[in-house]
Amino acid sequence: MKIDVLSLFPSMFDGVFGESILKKAQEKNAVELNVVNFREYSTNKHQNVDDYPYGGGAGMVLTPQPIFDAVEKLTETAKKPRVVLLCPQGERYTQAKAEELAAEEHLIFICGHYEGYDERIREQLVTDEISIGDYVLTGGELGAMVVIDSVVRLLPDVLGNNHSAVQDSHSTGLLEHPHYTRPADFRGLTVPEVLMSGNHKKIEQWRQKESLKRTLLRRPDMLEKMELTEEQKKLVAQLKEENQLS
Repeated sequence: MKIDVLSLFPSMFDGVFGESILKKAQEKNAVELNVVNFREYSTNKHQNVDDYPYGGGAGMVLTPQPIFDAVEKLTETAKKPRVVLLCPQGERYTQAKAEELAAEEHLIFICGHYEGYDERIREQLVTDEISIGDYVLTGGELGAMVVIDSVVRLLPDVLGNNHSAVQDSHSTGLLEHPHYTRPADFRGLTVPEVLMSGNHKKIEQWRQKESLKRTLLRRPDMLEKMELTEEQKKLVAQLKEENQLS
């Protein structure tokens, strides 16, 4: 996968792209990460990339020319990529969207600053508008980092265990079950015996129930959207009774 990021502050990405999973993904040639300062594409003699909005109002608006030219340069020799605009007005980001983007060969992220974007950028260049939450950040850089991290970790062979991403919270529609490691007894706090039993069927049943329990107690809205199996429905009913929930 190739990922290009258009930003006025490319150095913000140095630490994130140079550490941990994103660094390893690049070393494995699973992804090519490239950050472009779109100010370099400005034809304005002062390299300005923003201007006052028509009709008046607070703040400055990003002009279309530098971003249009940057995207066109990045797509000269490639088929049209997904172009993602980080924006508070965009669709709320989900694991399902991460999985969808992870199937692409080329992604371009546009990180804005100031009051907003010239509308022609949205209308003509952008394929996806994404918001990572119902709040406003100074710019799109942090949102882009979040989305890129969540996408790259899904690429083949990026994680040490290819089953890890499949079992993540939200990937299955449920929150993930609890995890334990050594020691089995830490300050009197012990690991559930079933996890040390070696009985894989019982372990899987325990994990399924704990996953349903955690989702029921923390995110019941997720259960409402799921199409549960008959077995899962029985477990949910049992959990509601155990936890005195209606």
